[in-house]
Amino acid sequence: MKNQILTLSLGLMTVVTFGQKKELKVAEKAIKNKEYTAAMKAVNSVEGMLASMDAKYKAKYYFLKAQAQSGKNNYEAAAETFNTLLSYEKQIGKQKYTKDVAPMLNQIIQKVSNLAINQYNDDKDYAQAAKNFALTFKLSPKDTSFLYNAAISASLGKDYDTSLTYFKQLKELGYTGISTMYLATNKETGEEENLGNKSNRDTMVKLGTHTNPTQKSTESKYAEIVKNIGYILVNQGKTEEAIVALQEARKESPKDVNLILNEAQLYIKLEKMDKFGDLMKEAVALDPTNPTLFFNLGVVNANEGNSEEAIKYYNKAIELDPNYGDAYMNLAVTMLSEEQAIVDEMNKNLSNFKKYDELQGKQKALYRKALPYLVKADSIKRNEGTVKSLLNIYDTLEMTKEADALRPIYKQMRSGN
Repeated sequence: MKNQILTLSLGLMTVVTFGQKKELKVAEKAIKNKEYTAAMKAVNSVEGMLASMDAKYKAKYYFLKAQAQSGKNNYEAAAETFNTLLSYEKQIGKQKYTKDVAPMLNQIIQKVSNLAINQYNDDKDYAQAAKNFALTFKLSPKDTSFLYNAAISASLGKDYDTSLTYFKQLKELGYTGISTMYLATNKETGEEENLGNKSNRDTMVKLGTHTNPTQKSTESKYAEIVKNIGYILVNQGKTEEAIVALQEARKESPKDVNLILNEAQLYIKLEKMDKFGDLMKEAVALDPTNPTLFFNLGVVNANEGNSEEAIKYYNKAIELDPNYGDAYMNLAVTMLSEEQAIVDEMNKNLSNFKKYDELQGKQKALYRKALPYLVKADSIKRNEGTVKSLLNIYDTLEMTKEADALRPIYKQMRSGN
């Protein structure tokens, strides 16, 4: 009786094994014909038998399933299945398919990478590009540049939480992005070209198409990574954390004026204008021909009531950029800030005609002093503010012709037509 039971059991196992073998052959044929849905159906039909499957069929199952998943563009799942196959063959000590896995994995990595690049460059679909760059990094962790691309893409797609996660991961990995460029001058065009690698460059030089072989390293991206962490924290309203991040970035790149300016902007949000002013002076020392820096110093001093200093900085900005409309406007406004004290005195001397006329004379002199700067600001960048300011001065100075010419313009601006 026991022998009969054993015979029946063996017969059942033979049937099961035959079924597995048959379905795997169906999957193999479907893959050759690029019928990946049919292939997935076949491999899925034997998945429930995996625990009792013979080693040779189990390895084949993983191999075929990974190919079917790849064919259906499920690259992440395919890579995981290939890695499961590699681990399994290592475990059983038989590596029938291992040698074929590496090129297949590389093909998947190339497909996902190209997809991400196209989504980034051609489609401008930064959200999907970020996902596929991140997937490429997951499939090939040694290629850290893909994680950097994922961080940039997520940021451009305004997915700041994801971007921040990637940038922080890059920081923890110590990613610098430094690479070596192998350069040579193209004889035909006379331009220096990056030829990718040393072997390729040397070959081109030997062939005579290029001359002057050189090489140089790209700059580190570490400071930029920390800077982007700061920017994202700013967008998230985490100002104090952002300052810490930007200060850390400045340690790595102390002469980066943009880092100084961005930290300075944060102090405006915190209403710490003294620190803003200190950083602007630091920026000016590093970039003394930048008119915007002097303009910002003018704004800081004007806000703090240091009119003389503000006027000095606005004039310097104008000296560096004679068409800096905002500098002309702010210069005029700063000059006119003295008017309030004169008006207050005029109100106190309404019955003292001599004193009142004297003060009114000072007011008009102040207007005449500021007028050329307002005219210049209006000629560079006319807006409702410049026109309104000019109208007030023209009316006060009784410059009727000039006022009448501007009045309809101001009226049109206010009506929005």
